[in-house]
Amino acid sequence: MRNLNVTPIQCELHWEQPEDNRALLETLISELPAPTDLIVLPEMFTTGFSMNALANAEAPGGVTESWLRALAQRHDCAITGSIAVKEGDAVYNRMLFATPQGVTHYDKRHLFRMAGEHKRYAAGTQRVIVEWREWRINLQVCYDLRFPVFSRNREDYDLLVYVANWPAVRRAHWRALLLARAIENLACVVGVNRIGHDANGLDYAGDSMVIAADGSVLWDPYNENGAAQITLDGAALIAYREGFPTQLDADAFQLS
Repeated sequence: MRNLNVTPIQCELHWEQPEDNRALLETLISELPAPTDLIVLPEMFTTGFSMNALANAEAPGGVTESWLRALAQRHDCAITGSIAVKEGDAVYNRMLFATPQGVTHYDKRHLFRMAGEHKRYAAGTQRVIVEWREWRINLQVCYDLRFPVFSRNREDYDLLVYVANWPAVRRAHWRALLLARAIENLACVVGVNRIGHDANGLDYAGDSMVIAADGSVLWDPYNENGAAQITLDGAALIAYREGFPTQLDADAFQLS
């Protein structure tokens, strides 16, 4: 299993200004000092965590999806993050995973009712795992982090990726749960959150993290702005699982 070079981008977001956010992110990506395999953007990276679902939603295959695909082709990597997408009569908080070959998506399963997200967006129903450069990647969005049954490793993934707009008031929860998801699932974890303030008066502390399967923190920028490049060690992941195989004693269950 090869190593995976991961580039999380922790930044402020312009409220409901997709063009400005795309320009900001494209600049940060263009300034990367070395090639990467996977770029991870925050949740709702074009708008911030807005409940103006219909006003902000793009059509499937819209301008942001096309932009992601073009960036993936230009930089020969995968890029992921979530935006609002309208499909049929419903709007989804949709996590796009773009590669030079195409775009896969995951629709956020757990909607944050304390902000009324469940009234403005439709919930996804499918757990989505993508394969990229020998790594199996489980796609998750923000509030999904609080539900460990949904992210339980059935020996079917190597990396959990969480994209978020997680307010600073609950930053201790974010940090603790990211660590827990890595340790309990024998998987690497990348969690990318935004910084700054939004139009709802919420503050965001960032606290994006990259964590190895044994709970070792590989990157922890706190509130810093910008991109980083971290290497996930594939051989070390396999060796750790073989040396500490807790999955062999896991409880059997089915998710309904």
